[in-house]
Formats: sequence, structure tokens, C-alpha cells
Amino acid sequence: MQKPGQNIDFALKETSPKIGAGAVTGDKLSCTYDLVEQMHYLYVRVMKAKELPGKDMTGSCDPYVEVKLGNYKGVTKHFEKKSNPEWKQVFAFSKERIQASILEVVVKDKDLMVDDLIGRIMFDLNEIPKRVPPDSPLAPQWYRLEDRHGRKVKGELMLAVWMGTQADEAFSDAWHSDAATVGPEGVTHIRSKVYLSPKLWYVRVNVIEAQDLIPHDKTKFPEVYVKAMLGNQTLRTRISQTKTLNPMWNEDLMFVVAEPFEEPLILAVEDRVAPNKDETLGRCAIPLQHVQRRLDHRPLSSRWFNLEKHIMVDGEKKEIKFASRIHLRIFLEGGYHVLDESTHYSSDLRPTAKQLWKPSIGVLEVGIISAHGLMPMKTKDGKGTTDAYCVAKYGQKWIRTRTIVDSFTPKWNEQYTWEVFDTCTVITFGAFDNGHIPGGSGKDMRIGKVRIRLSTLEADRIYTHSYPLLVFHPSGIKKTGEIQLAVRFTCLSLINMLHMYSQPLLPKMHYIHPLSVLQLDSLRHQAMNIVSARLNRAEPPLRKEIVEYMLDVDSHMWSMRRSKANFFRIMNVLSGLIAVGKWFDQICNWRNPITTILIHVLFIILVLYPELILPTVFLYLFLIGIWNFRWRPRHPPHMDTRLSHADAVHPDELDEEFDTFPTSRSSEIVRMRYDRLRSIAGRVQTVIGDLATQGERFLSLLSWRDPRATTLFVFFCLIAAVVLYVTPFQVVALLAGIYVLRHPRFRHKLPSVPLNLLRRLPARSDSLL
Repeated sequence: MQKPGQNIDFALKETSPKIGAGAVTGDKLSCTYDLVEQMHYLYVRVMKAKELPGKDMTGSCDPYVEVKLGNYKGVTKHFEKKSNPEWKQVFAFSKERIQASILEVVVKDKDLMVDDLIGRIMFDLNEIPKRVPPDSPLAPQWYRLEDRHGRKVKGELMLAVWMGTQADEAFSDAWHSDAATVGPEGVTHIRSKVYLSPKLWYVRVNVIEAQDLIPHDKTKFPEVYVKAMLGNQTLRTRISQTKTLNPMWNEDLMFVVAEPFEEPLILAVEDRVAPNKDETLGRCAIPLQHVQRRLDHRPLSSRWFNLEKHIMVDGEKKEIKFASRIHLRIFLEGGYHVLDESTHYSSDLRPTAKQLWKPSIGVLEVGIISAHGLMPMKTKDGKGTTDAYCVAKYGQKWIRTRTIVDSFTPKWNEQYTWEVFDTCTVITFGAFDNGHIPGGSGKDMRIGKVRIRLSTLEADRIYTHSYPLLVFHPSGIKKTGEIQLAVRFTCLSLINMLHMYSQPLLPKMHYIHPLSVLQLDSLRHQAMNIVSARLNRAEPPLRKEIVEYMLDVDSHMWSMRRSKANFFRIMNVLSGLIAVGKWFDQICNWRNPITTILIHVLFIILVLYPELILPTVFLYLFLIGIWNFRWRPRHPPHMDTRLSHADAVHPDELDEEFDTFPTSRSSEIVRMRYDRLRSIAGRVQTVIGDLATQGERFLSLLSWRDPRATTLFVFFCLIAAVVLYVTPFQVVALLAGIYVLRHPRFRHKLPSVPLNLLRRLPARSDSLL
């Protein structure tokens, strides 16, 4: 798994977890949770109580329930003065941590000094039934309370007690014994949850014209533009070129909006009366619930909207309706895919409108098993600790595992499923430290991230690997642990999956009416903000810092390290062509005479039988593909520190990468970085200038900028045309090939005549200032 030159600590490791895929467990074939290790739990569902006796002076009670198993104790909330309370709470005790043989369920009355015992129920663990889904949930039963001596007392408690696994429906909402230190107020922050991203739409506002505007200053024609506001997004048209009371624009403005539509689109027609002073001539609010929806490129009808104006009368706002109006074409674009994540790591490429979705081609199943070797992320009671949970994002579905409190080797063993509509997508996993439980910092810290591209997975194969969790710090790259995952992609239709490779990557509207790069960047930023704001309002919230990290919000920011990495990626792509050029140079120089003679023979055969050229090329490519099949990758790609230039990055380059935008560094550091950037840009400028010079010299062959050179070239073209007309093409090709492959004895070290001519031609660099 280790790549050449890569640190072994940062390498991917294949693992063999005890998952149930294809195995027969004690009761039945393990199929629902077959990508994770089975974890057994004792579940206690506390439903309600009735006829509880009063324990205080007033004859009432403030009941709550304690569920005790050895050293672990779970507590329900208490009710004030209620003898028939309802709790409907589930407690889960991990079987591997159970050391007692008796389960004790105690009902107590909350008091200022000492809580009074109302009654209790005892269970022998050996007598507790076992439940395996998809069996129906165990029905709760009424149990009569007993005192400390085992005598029946007044009051009954409805309970259900059973042994189960993490596949149980009660698992996600249960209080867990491994989070016993978390109080009732923190339980909601540690539960596992599934989230759905809001459905995003592009809103296209085509501002056509306005009529009968009434400016404040009647002595001059207004300089009018339209300002559109949707939530915190604000866009403006240009100032109308028609300086009349009926201005025209015919300009498109694009917004991102999420369902349900909460805010109206507000349009204001404004007059530029002074350099920094604008006056509103009218405005209108358009609820998006009633806006038309477009699924293709066909134009929709436009509408006129009345403009309204507010004036102050006696300190109060008063609305005035008047004859001014604005002509708009406004609709929700359902044919586009709203990009809300980095283009390179997209997990969904479907259009917004569900009517345009194609059927799914497969199912992605993921088992988030465990992590190990985690670093301490915070200090609690004088010692380092980590409260880890995992987030995964694919398509519109986000999942969050439960938080394992105070553990450097957390075991989640949670399994999730996604529908797959396109294999050219990426699923992203992120590990985080929970900072919102007692003792936390109030911010969830990054532990690391893993990406898996689905197109690199073989169908119906289970991949079990331990992925390194790598995080960039101002001091450099750090490994914060490893996460163990099990991944399986199941193909539902091989024909549909193969047909998908012939389809455009994005919906067709992106090609029929393409958006500009600047528009896409702005809209992506707005979409990311909307998604993070909506998920931050969920319970438990998926915090903004988590969503931004998962969506790679800062991937477009300048980084010297990334620039170097991309440069060497380009060089790696071109290395094949460079290698072929070096090999051909060796052939031409007869370094290996036998190989050169064989190339001569092959060349002569291809010239004499040109119909063999294309079949030979494709057969060669086929053989290369078959040969490389033996060394095909057998594991998903992962973060490569060498490719990323993360293992040997200069400290100042790292400091620049972690700098805010705009910069927060001192003027001396900024000046030094600016000078460094200028020197790099100077070299790039020189290379671009050289390329432009060569291109201009080639164009000047026929431009008569150098009349003697053009005369030579024109007459050469005439002679070449005559010679090539009377000479068979095969003869010309054969002679040209033999000339190129001639022995070094017949070569000169000086440049060739055509190259000499090209270098003597003029370029427009002489005209540069």
C-alpha cells in the first residue's frame, strides 16, 4: 500500500475486521449490519409509572428513575408533583463493559437533602431475553415496585428490558453507558443522526425594463440601476444606457435559494444622484413560492410588477402606490445542478428538479468501524482526552456517528447506505472532536479527512482499510490517528452504469446555457453558506466549521504548496511524452542499432501498408492496458503527502497558507511574500512571452513582415506543391522517415535550415514597451 518515497505512517493499510459480511452469526444470516463488527448491548426502555405514593409533607412526589448496572448509572429527568409520569427513555449498556450480574431499576423522589426511595425492580442478566431485528420491538410490561427488603409496595413501572445489538432501532436515541460522564443536557450532542442538505435552486432574474419612473430631481434624467436582494445575497445591474424615465437593461441576475423558501426576493430601482448617494425610486417584494419553475432552456413568459414606495409622514412609514412598474422574467432553474462543494470532489451531479433524475445505478454501503491512535485534542481534569465522532457526506445525505467519550480508540460500528446515481463522485469522511459536551471548548476540532472516489471501486467487493487521518497545522503535516472503514459498492444495472460513461458529467443546461466561472464561484460560495446555516439549525447541530471543512470551502485559496504540487502533476502527465521523445532521440542517434533497425523495418511496413497504422496504434494501446491489468490498484486512493508536497514544505509557505484573507500578517512579511510572488510571476511571464514569440514568428511566414523570408517560404511552398503532386505520398513519407532516422555520421550539430529560418523571423516583441 505504501507509495515510493512516502512515509510508512501516512500509508493506507489493509485490515481484516471481524465483520459479518457473508458470515452466519449465532441466530441468522448477518445481512443488515454486515460491514461492521457486532456490538451487544443491554437495553432498558423506561416508559412510565402509575400510582406512585407521595413521600413529602404535601403527599406528592417528584419522581425520576435510576437504571444501575455495576458502576454505571443512567438517570431520567424528574417531574414535579406527578404520581403518573411518562419518560419514554432508553438506556443502553455495552455488554463488553458489563461486570455485574444484576440490573437494578430504582424509582426515587427528588428532595432537597436526600432523595427518597419509592421502589425498585431487580433483573437477573441471565434471564433477560434477546432480540434480533427485524423482530418487532419488545412490548413493555408493568412491574410492581418493591422496597429494599423485596416486599411489594404501592406503585408500578412500565419497562422493557432486552439484549440486542447496534442494529436495534433504539440504538441511535439511547443513553449510552460509555457516555456516562455526559449529563442529561449534553446527551443530545453525542447522538448519531442523519441529516439531509436543503434542496437548492438557482433563481434567474431577467431584468428587462422599467416604465414611468418618477425621479426626485426632475431637472435631469436619472442614472438608474436595479438592486436585487435575496437573504444576504445582493446583486446589481449596470446603470441603464438609456437615460430616460423608461430605462432598459435586459440583464440576468442569478441567486441560490433553498427550500422551504423563507424570504422573498426584493427588487429596488435606484437612482445614482451623487458619487456615493443613491435614492430608491421604487421597490417590490416577490414571494418565491409562486415563481415559475423551468426544467429546460425554453423561455418562459415575462411579467410586469408594480413598484411601491415608502415615505415618512409624521415620523411613520407610509406606503404610496403609484404607476411605476418593472418588467421581469423570473423563474427557478430546475435543469442545473447547484454546486455546493468543490468541483473536484463532487458527491452529486443531478439536476435540482426531481423529474429530470435518472434511475440509480447502484448502492454504496459504508461501515464506520473504529479509529485508533488518536491524538489528545483537549485537556480535561489535567489530562489529554478526545471525544471523537465521524461525519460522512455523499449526495444530499449527511451522517454523524455517536460521540465516543474520552477514548483514543473509539469503536462506532455504525453502517449507512446511499443510493448512487453516478460513479464519478466522491464520498467524504471527516473525524472530529466534540467540543460541545461538558468540559469542551465550544468548537469541534478537526481530526482528519478521507475521500473515496466511487469510480475506483470494483463492484460487489468489500474494501476494509485503515486510512491515516492527516491534518495540516502551521507547524506542518501531522498524523492524528487512523480510521477503519469498510466500503462496498453494489451495481444494480451494469448496462446503465456503462452507458453513464457516455453522458455529460453535469446536466445539459450547464452546456446549453453555461454560467461563467466567476458566476459559478460566487454561487458556490452562497450555496455553501446556505447549507452550513441550515445544518447548523438541526438538532444536534452540524456546526459551520464541520460543514465548511467537509465541503472544502478554502480549496480555491492561494497556496505555494498546492501550486508546486499542481506543477509537478502537470510534469508527471507530460513525462510520458518526454520519455517517448528521449527514446526517439536514442533511436535517431543509433544508441541501440538492433532496435533502430527494427524501427526502420516497422516504419517501412507502415508506409507501404498505411491501412495498418490506426489498427497498430489501437492494438498497442490494448496490449498496454492488458499488461497493466496485472498491476492494477487493489485499494482506493488516499491522501498522498508526497504528491501534496506536504512532507517538505517551507515554514513560511505554511504560514502563508494559514494566513487569513485579507492578510493579518505584518507589512514586512507581506512585502517579502509579494516580492517572492513577483519573481515567480516574472519567470512565468518570460515563458509565456517566449511561447508568444514563437507563435508570432510562425504567423509572420506569410505576413510579409520580413519580405525576403516570406519570398523564400512562398517559393518553397510552390516547389513543394509541384514535387508532392508528381511524387507518390508513400515515397515522400519513406524518404522523410529515413532522413529523420539517419545515422549520426550523416548528422550535423548545427540547427536545421527550417529552424534557422524560423528563428530569424520577426515577432511583435519588438513593439512592446
